[in-house]
Amino acid sequence: MSTHGALAHSPRRTGVLICVLLLALALLATACSGTTTGAAAPRATAGAAAPNRVEPLSPAPTPALPATVTSADGERVTVRAADRIVPLSGSLSELVFTLGLGAHVVARDITATFAQAAKLPVVTRNHDVSAESVLSLRPDLVLAEATTGPAEAMRQIRDAGVPVVVIAPATGLADVGTRIRAVADTLGVPAAGTELTRRSEDRIAAVRRTIPEPKSGRDRPRVAFLYLRGSASVYLLGGKESGATSLLEAAGAVDAGAASGLRKDFTAITSEALAKAAPDAILVMSKGLDSVGGVDGMVKIPGVAETPAGVDRRVVSVEDGVLLNYGPRTDQVLRSIVRQLYGTGGA
Repeated sequence: MSTHGALAHSPRRTGVLICVLLLALALLATACSGTTTGAAAPRATAGAAAPNRVEPLSPAPTPALPATVTSADGERVTVRAADRIVPLSGSLSELVFTLGLGAHVVARDITATFAQAAKLPVVTRNHDVSAESVLSLRPDLVLAEATTGPAEAMRQIRDAGVPVVVIAPATGLADVGTRIRAVADTLGVPAAGTELTRRSEDRIAAVRRTIPEPKSGRDRPRVAFLYLRGSASVYLLGGKESGATSLLEAAGAVDAGAASGLRKDFTAITSEALAKAAPDAILVMSKGLDSVGGVDGMVKIPGVAETPAGVDRRVVSVEDGVLLNYGPRTDQVLRSIVRQLYGTGGA
């Protein structure tokens, strides 16, 4: 079967999710929504369209190099220049651009679809890295995810003398700052990393303050995270390791799959599993929802129509590429989820 944030190329860490998350397009939240707590949300709430752009720090920082860092794969890497950067995931591209160093990026992974990166050459094929394409651009730094591959291509890039730094994945909101600072330290701009971390965490906190207080713990909406790919007949229910638990809890909700006892990342959807999860709302990625024919098609999946969420057609939809990135745009993701669950969340 996961990408992130994202979640890079193969589903080695969290199954299907990570692979899917890197099919990023933009942040656009649309869907029917509802709630069992706080202010009553309308039956259908269209998420406000957000431009598919990142917001770089200004003025752009100047890298202080060389910098020696420990890659997430245990390698000690010395970065001597950051003039030609190749980030090998959409999430890493977003981090580099948001830190203000987008002008130094010379290529992109196919999942880096935000506006500022859209015209860069693509150096991946079906999520696999092309070492030849990367090396042809003469990079002085390659940023990779723990799931970036194939391993042979990554070895070829390293053997050519290019510094490769693997950035540890984020699994929840607590990792937002850690991941930002890891990239910033690698690029020789630690102060920018501190600034962006503060900005990101402040914005997340501001969204959380808009969440209605539940009357009791039982009033918190139960939300099931479903991974759907209708073209492949893949229908999965997220558990504790799906990556969604932290985000749902930050939105004042209960991860219905995790609460029902699912400990791994995903399990096949069954009527019994959904009945036990008993979600009040369903969280899906936009492309997944489209792949099953929208809400009408989703409720035809065995067991969905019998849940409270299916009966009320309460769906929270967020674009694939930003849902679980846990980065500079996580506040936008959280705001979209909060708005769709409660009809609140600020502008």
